[in-house]
Amino acid sequence: MDSGGLMSGKRDYYEVLGVGRKANDAELKKAFRSLARKFHPDKNPDDSEAEKKFKEVQEAYAILSVPEERRKYDMFGHDRPGGSPFGSGGFQTVNISIDDLFGGGFDSIFSSLFGGGGRRTRPARGADLLVHHAISFEEAFEGVEGEIEIDVLNRCSSCEGSGSTTPDGIRTCPTCDGRGRITRIERIGPFHQQMTSDCAACSGDGRIIQNPCKNCRGEGRAEQSKKVRFSVPAGINTGTRLRMSGHGEASRSANGRSGNLYIEIDVNPHRWFERDGADLLMALPVSYVDLVLGATKEIPHLDGQDLKVKIPAGSCPGETITIQGRGMPGVRTRSGRGSIMVLLKLVMPGKVPRALKKQLEDLRDELGSGHGDLVDDIIDEARDRRRS
Repeated sequence: MDSGGLMSGKRDYYEVLGVGRKANDAELKKAFRSLARKFHPDKNPDDSEAEKKFKEVQEAYAILSVPEERRKYDMFGHDRPGGSPFGSGGFQTVNISIDDLFGGGFDSIFSSLFGGGGRRTRPARGADLLVHHAISFEEAFEGVEGEIEIDVLNRCSSCEGSGSTTPDGIRTCPTCDGRGRITRIERIGPFHQQMTSDCAACSGDGRIIQNPCKNCRGEGRAEQSKKVRFSVPAGINTGTRLRMSGHGEASRSANGRSGNLYIEIDVNPHRWFERDGADLLMALPVSYVDLVLGATKEIPHLDGQDLKVKIPAGSCPGETITIQGRGMPGVRTRSGRGSIMVLLKLVMPGKVPRALKKQLEDLRDELGSGHGDLVDDIIDEARDRRRS
């Protein structure tokens, strides 16, 4: 019936697809494929007219590809009983396989638009794993070879990851034609929306296993314990992750790649060093005599050579002495080693012998005799501090 298209103001669906009213499913599908390729928005960016025609083609095929909807349309045109689902605001699923139309689904629609053939989606990679590994501060300074033992899902050795007892016990999933994905167009009011999901029949694998492997129960993977060796570079810091490619879980697909193993390094604290990037910080306890007269202190260091800290005479508590080139190695910059920042910390004696106390009192009197008024000294100190 042609009058339905004229009454509603819409073009006849058969005219939109360029087929006769007796066209079969194959002819409808061929026409839709050709027009969808021609007017697809991704092939015609910023072309509103092409987008309008693409939607018109979608609507026409969505109706004519469903036998019951086509029967109603043939009898009543656009004014068929129940009204048009595109104008009612209702929700209706139209079982149109985009994979059938474009040979690979919308994931590869562009390759088919330009001559590419149908193909399955690339098998999913196995899951990544994360483990923690603790090392000493000395090992972080020098670098170290490490080894860990983990339990991981590896490819089943009995079935070589196929999940089947025998090679002929696997058949292509008839629901998704081995693609592992089901794609359909859903009508939501006046719009069409592409919906893609894993095939429920094969759990997204694309295969049906008739004789599951007893070792892995058809999973294709089995948990195994394995040792992994790795190198920790000198200068590594807490929280750094080392990536071990291919040492994660095996893929669910026999042809898929395994995931990665990430080893997060935890560096144990040192007895006196703290870290700030490539620099090392430490507090050095010193006596009042060391500050007044100056001194040289030798401290065991991470590189095996004692660290010599020279304290200048007349130093004050809280001052910092910088020793360059003796800090941590730079992992990323590789520009040598950082510095060591030594904080001078005055340590007061717990108990002073009587004879020494008398000498200190005499020293105080002698040093104090050359100073002026205490208040004047405080004011001078404040003035110097504000200038600095």
